[in-house]
Amino acid sequence: MHLNPYGEDVVNLAADLANRRPANAEELADRCRAAGLVLEHPVMAQDVDRTHEVLDAWEKVVDAGDERERAELLNRMLAAAAAHPRLTDHADDGWHLHYRDDRQPLGALLFSLISVGTALHLAGRGMRRLGRCAVSECTVIFADTSRTGRQRYCSQRCANRDAVRRHRALR
Repeated sequence: MHLNPYGEDVVNLAADLANRRPANAEELADRCRAAGLVLEHPVMAQDVDRTHEVLDAWEKVVDAGDERERAELLNRMLAAAAAHPRLTDHADDGWHLHYRDDRQPLGALLFSLISVGTALHLAGRGMRRLGRCAVSECTVIFADTSRTGRQRYCSQRCANRDAVRRHRALR
């Protein structure tokens, strides 16, 4: 997976995994591959457990009350990930950075990628660019990659539902 300057791919993968936690190794592997991640080793049950731990920590970052708390929580994740970036060359992709050594299992890899990708996303786009849907009964997490940085809803469906609710309340 190539990390773009904003970390968009990784935060979208993190949101996807957090919103619908993978139940087993096969599902985790399939969803990571669908997001563009190259899996160099078999995915094990321990990777699913580690991924759930990563997502628990990441959701605390998402739900942080303010920017300082968000930064502190994310800095703890970055320190715990302790991954060393390295240049690598896949024959078809060319040179790019990997945030892991060659032998890391998927759970540890996701910890590194999600930590670094989220830091890139927030530093590049703004510290408020992660959130949960503004519709009170919806708990879906989203990464705001909009141009304006004012995304409040997880989907157009929730935005429309809230608009209808507000319109009816005015009557």
